[in-house]
Amino acid sequence: MNKSNLVRVSASMPAKVLEDLDRLVKRRGFQNRSALLTEMIQKEVALQNQKHSDEVMAGTVTLFYDHTILGLQHKLNEIKHKYVAEIISSTQIQLVDQHTLEVNLLQGSAQTLQMISDEMIANRGVKTGSLYLVNSVIPPIQSQSHAS
Repeated sequence: MNKSNLVRVSASMPAKVLEDLDRLVKRRGFQNRSALLTEMIQKEVALQNQKHSDEVMAGTVTLFYDHTILGLQHKLNEIKHKYVAEIISSTQIQLVDQHTLEVNLLQGSAQTLQMISDEMIANRGVKTGSLYLVNSVIPPIQSQSHAS
C-alpha cells in the first residue's frame, strides 16, 4: 500500500476491546493494529457487498459433506453444470469416515454467488458450508486483443 494513500483515524473503544485487539494482532501475526483493522474492515465490506450488491466478485464455496448420501454428489455436479460460467474450478479431497471436503472457486455477481452457495449447502448430506467473497475479480484467461 502506498503511504501517500494512508489516512490517520482515531477511534474510542472500551479498554477490554483494545486489549482483545492487541492479543488478536499478536496471535494473527500482524505488524500493528492498523493492518489488522484494515483486514477486518475489508472483510466486513465484502460480506456486506455479497448480501446487498450485484457487484462482480470472486470467492469460494467450501463444503463438508457425507459422500455416502445417495444422489448428493450427482446433485452437486448438476449445480456445477448449471452454473458453469460462475464456477471456475472445483476440487475435492476424501477425508476419513466417508466425508469429503470440497472447495469451489467462483466469480460472478455477489447475489448469484450467494444463490449458488445456498443451493449447494441446502442439499441433504452437506454438514457445513460457507461462502467467502472478495471485492476483486479473476483476470481473463485471454485478453480481448488476443481473442479471435
